[in-house]
Amino acid sequence: MRGRFITLEGGEGVGKSTNRALVVEQIEQAGYRVVATREPGGTPLAEQIRALLLDVREEPMAPQAELLLIFAARAQHLERVIRPALEQGHWVVCDRFTDATYAYQGGGRGMDIATIGLLESLVQDGLQPDLTLYLDVPVAVAQQRISGRPHDRFEREQTAFFERVRASYLQRAGADARFRVVDAEQSLALVQSRIRSILADYLKSCPDDRSA
Repeated sequence: MRGRFITLEGGEGVGKSTNRALVVEQIEQAGYRVVATREPGGTPLAEQIRALLLDVREEPMAPQAELLLIFAARAQHLERVIRPALEQGHWVVCDRFTDATYAYQGGGRGMDIATIGLLESLVQDGLQPDLTLYLDVPVAVAQQRISGRPHDRFEREQTAFFERVRASYLQRAGADARFRVVDAEQSLALVQSRIRSILADYLKSCPDDRSA
């Protein structure tokens, strides 16, 4: 039986990496095999593309180049990691996926949503997450959280960019039943309690395929 595909989404400073570890732990405790990964990245080649996307360089990156690099990394990630794991019955927990592209390149950059959809169809061939946890934090709070660390190319964007990203995420979350919104402005304990509750309910709804 095909495994489940769970993604964590959100802007900068919302705690995706910390909470991905919690998601993986809870699913493993339920008896499932889990592959933890991230985007952009997830394979050696895709991680090299990630470096191109995040590194601060003298030459500005064209929005179209950015979008195509993201989907190039995603194609490699799907081919080498995500699809094989799901076909083996493993669960995949991914830090960001295509919702981030709609939010950052569509919302933040103002790129054509139809173009993103065309690339999504070409690269994913219908594959979508089964469950998406959207960690939501006001932009001002998120910027304060990341203020003490070196900023990558995206983190250097202006406040208005991140407001558009957040608005895009919230719009998508309100329109698709696979989303669960988590108020990540709360304490870590409360955030993780909410995530545990969401996962417990989701696990109850899944067929017992732990022998896969």
